[in-house]
Amino acid sequence: MTLTRVTTATTDPSVVQLQEGIAELYDESSGLWENLWGDHMHHGYYDSDANVSDSISDHRVAQIRMIDQALRFAAVSEDPLKTPKSIVDVGCGIGGSSRYLAKKFGATCQGITLSPVQAQRANALAAAQGLADKVSFQVADALNQPFPDGKFDLFVGELARVAAPGGTIIIVTWCHRDLAPTEESLQPWEKELLGKINKAYYLPDWCSSADYVNLLQSLSLQDIKSEDWTQYVAPFWPAVIRSALTWKGFTSLLRTGLKTIKGALAMPLMIEGYKKGLIKFAIITCRKPE
Repeated sequence: MTLTRVTTATTDPSVVQLQEGIAELYDESSGLWENLWGDHMHHGYYDSDANVSDSISDHRVAQIRMIDQALRFAAVSEDPLKTPKSIVDVGCGIGGSSRYLAKKFGATCQGITLSPVQAQRANALAAAQGLADKVSFQVADALNQPFPDGKFDLFVGELARVAAPGGTIIIVTWCHRDLAPTEESLQPWEKELLGKINKAYYLPDWCSSADYVNLLQSLSLQDIKSEDWTQYVAPFWPAVIRSALTWKGFTSLLRTGLKTIKGALAMPLMIEGYKKGLIKFAIITCRKPE
């Protein structure tokens, strides 16, 4: 299968540049991540009172726990007659979450990513695990998805259009802190810190979990709820930094590319943002009306 860069619907040069930067960053870095951390390219979920070891295997267990905790928070049924049968994973990485959900629910899963390298690797891993008939991945823009309206029961990511009536939407994401009632915007130092992170990781402007809730309300979605999970992901970024400082991590990093190295050097900025209460990690879930 030959995978090419996404064709975006926008002509905004800044958006196009952002998408190209994201794709190139993940083209470069995904092999490094898989080599060190396996096939789940997302945070782990850690019990707040648990002692966290330096074992990568423990962190991989925490990444699986993140998926299960998100499903539990969203009240996704474990009843075989009610489990989701069709899932889309937006920002799928190399497909670890999609393959896990396909095995867990017997569901069909489709993942999209801006990175051709990620999509190709995700499809290869699905085939190797005997899941090619259940799971597939393609290069696509999350803001212009190649799916018809109302296709999916469980929607992992953003946008409500493709969710089926009654379908569940789960958003697990970085946010900035909620603004106080007297504030109109973040403080200058906060904007500066987020700007540095955006530049390193090719991110768009940040929003708060309250902004997500307001957006979902404007779309007339139901059963909207959110929760701050910052404390449960706190050990993740220090663990990623420690893995990069091992001999295996350091030598692998040097073989990637400039964008990945810049991203690695920016990881302490993420920790700074967390420690100062600027960066939050939130889960927001809702349901599309029947």
